[in-house]
Amino acid sequence: MSIKNSMSIINRNIKVALLQFYTGSDKQANLQKVREFAAKALAKEPALDLLVLPECFNSPYAVDQFKNYSEPIPSGETTKFLSDLAREYNVNIIGGSFPELGSDNKIYNTSLTFDKRGEIVAKHRKAHLFDIDIPGKITFKESISLAPGDKATVFQLDNLCKIGLGICYDIRFPELAMIAARQGAGIMCYPGAFNTVTGPKFWTKFAVARAIDNQVYILMCSPARNVEGGGYQAYGHSMVVDPNGDVLVEAGHGEEIVYCELKPEVLDEARKNIPITLQRRFDIYHDVSKDAVAKAI
Repeated sequence: MSIKNSMSIINRNIKVALLQFYTGSDKQANLQKVREFAAKALAKEPALDLLVLPECFNSPYAVDQFKNYSEPIPSGETTKFLSDLAREYNVNIIGGSFPELGSDNKIYNTSLTFDKRGEIVAKHRKAHLFDIDIPGKITFKESISLAPGDKATVFQLDNLCKIGLGICYDIRFPELAMIAARQGAGIMCYPGAFNTVTGPKFWTKFAVARAIDNQVYILMCSPARNVEGGGYQAYGHSMVVDPNGDVLVEAGHGEEIVYCELKPEVLDEARKNIPITLQRRFDIYHDVSKDAVAKAI
């Protein structure tokens, strides 16, 4: 399947804000931080179309804690909180991720997206679990407490555009972004919590690679690095990369809100100048989007 070069991939300029803040062990304090940062972002930019939260925004990023913070969807308090927030502020929200207690009694790292009416329009469970062992630097195994998701997630957000969604380690595997782009997405969003070992080495490289490979905007939203608080040290550096692979905005490692305006003409020009969407050779290699399990809910 080829996606034609078209201004309709993104219907108009989209104003986004990435909320990079500290998370800790107090769930209510974490939720209050979301509200404070959302209010601050909208006070500065009242016409924002989309807020993006970081991975594991309501809990510590710790494999031995995910179960303690897990909630059912849609009846859990975090789901209700985000729904109410989106409706109250009349803004779309990609709700980072938080531990979900599934109906199968398994724990998932799950992202929910809400429209301005507070309705859930997308649900993505992290498909690729972060199991690594770098001798002398870091060992981390999400599979100790988490189960993987089983689908790609591509959804239409209001009348703005289609968006693909992944979580953190999902970005290392190009297929999710390929599926999203082939199905008409103009944006790929990855809430993530890279650490201070993998972050400096890979965070920007992956964002740029996924942007160039698929000629889409890439949104990367991280927690802030809480050096004084101890525990897991997130890399930070939330960023937006355009379809040419240029980093448009980038945070530091502390608490910060990153603002950016995504312009349809940039995407359109990138695809017009180098028309890879029309040049793929699916006669000699497989189109992963044709048999992908990709749905919003």
